[in-house]
Amino acid sequence: MPTNPDTHSTTALRGGQGEPLLLLHGGTSSWHCWDTVAPLLFEHHDVFAPTLPGHAGMIDVPGWPRPYTIAKATDWLEKAMDDAGFETAHIVGNSLGGWLAMELARRGRARSVVALSPAGAWSTTETRVPGIFRAMRRRQRLGAPLLPLVMRVPALRREAMRVVCEHGDRVTAEHAMLAARNALQCTAIEDFPGIIATEYEPYGPLDLPVLIAWSGSDRILPYDRYAPNWRRYAPSATWRTLPDVGHVPMYDDPKLVADTILEWTALATATRAAG
Repeated sequence: MPTNPDTHSTTALRGGQGEPLLLLHGGTSSWHCWDTVAPLLFEHHDVFAPTLPGHAGMIDVPGWPRPYTIAKATDWLEKAMDDAGFETAHIVGNSLGGWLAMELARRGRARSVVALSPAGAWSTTETRVPGIFRAMRRRQRLGAPLLPLVMRVPALRREAMRVVCEHGDRVTAEHAMLAARNALQCTAIEDFPGIIATEYEPYGPLDLPVLIAWSGSDRILPYDRYAPNWRRYAPSATWRTLPDVGHVPMYDDPKLVADTILEWTALATATRAAG
């Protein structure tokens, strides 16, 4: 249990007390995407939110092998959990982080899972998602000199962030700039086409509570296109739609995300206690 209730570093966040809770960000992001959610969880959980290798703040990780693969990232997360003292944990992940949460569950490291618009389980011929991320990065590079000005104006900030969230005007200018810089610095994105070409092994019935919560206004992974495969690959999961939020729901509605997590972890803990 951390002695400091809110410990930040350039590579991770750790704080709170209670049952262990691992928070995993999506592709091109960092642990900072949980900035407004994590404090709402500290009263109930020992929260650990690392930045994944190949992402801003973790670009040059000693011993980290390229190309980026889900298996390597899951291996790294298991080591990170060990170092944090987490034999198992409630695991929450968004997008790429949701996929990794399910892989950790497959390896027996999860007490429960909340997957927020998880990546993965798509067709191995998928070409749309890498293109979206590359287009985002090209637009950010072209507009980099103007980004500080754009992000200071709520209406422009909302337009600039509309691919990842519905209400970019609710995000502070500081956090919006950080998200843009994270995307520009991410090197893992170069390996995303190879990650998508991964052959998937269905999860089958997992012996733990799994909630897949899809963003109702997801523009990167729209429900109608991507959720059906997840229903086949994780048939025992419970499903929920989060209203009026985009692909990164933490930006749009931190309280909704925190409430969803706490409801699910409390249910999982009660179920385990009941035996």
